[in-house]
Amino acid sequence: MPVSSAGEQAGAARSRKASHPLVLFFKGFVKHPAMVGSVIPSSRALIDHMLRPVDWGSVKLFIEYGPGVGTFTRPILERLGPEAELIAIDTNADFIDHLRHEIADPRLRLVRGSAADVGRIVADFGHAKADNVLSGLPFSTLPEGVGDRIAAETAAVLKPGGAFLVYQFSPKVAEFITPHFTAIDQGFEWMNIPPMRLFWARNG
Repeated sequence: MPVSSAGEQAGAARSRKASHPLVLFFKGFVKHPAMVGSVIPSSRALIDHMLRPVDWGSVKLFIEYGPGVGTFTRPILERLGPEAELIAIDTNADFIDHLRHEIADPRLRLVRGSAADVGRIVADFGHAKADNVLSGLPFSTLPEGVGDRIAAETAAVLKPGGAFLVYQFSPKVAEFITPHFTAIDQGFEWMNIPPMRLFWARNG
């Protein structure tokens, strides 16, 4: 049986440590701070509060923007029906690779790409519309024009009565979503670092 050297063992230990979700999340924030809304993942209180209004029995397609290390992805899959699908879209290849390795669920579709292309992505998977879209992308720091496009594309891809679920530390996201949605409910979750503003935006 081959015996690894101390150096090889140390290298393997470093590799395992680097793949820890919290380490990966922090690295993602450092590399792309404009695309990752917080330095640490969301709390369970925030997750439950954000997802509470969803009528899970009627959901056929759920979309998540910026799944990161799967903090929301796993709870969504726990609630999702057996025939439903979750499309998770992220620009960070490290996050996509991590989720592909960590979550073995046939309902999960992972896409490395931009939320601004959600209409095309949904069509590529054979769907016309989505029931719900969740986003923690930091609209206030996105490149100019990207936030507006994401809001417009999201409104277009949702079914009548579908909801755009958004959690942000900044209220500025309202400027992006208000032109595209007829009804917006708001909430706040203190039990998160940082505390988050919650938005549930609907049309029809």
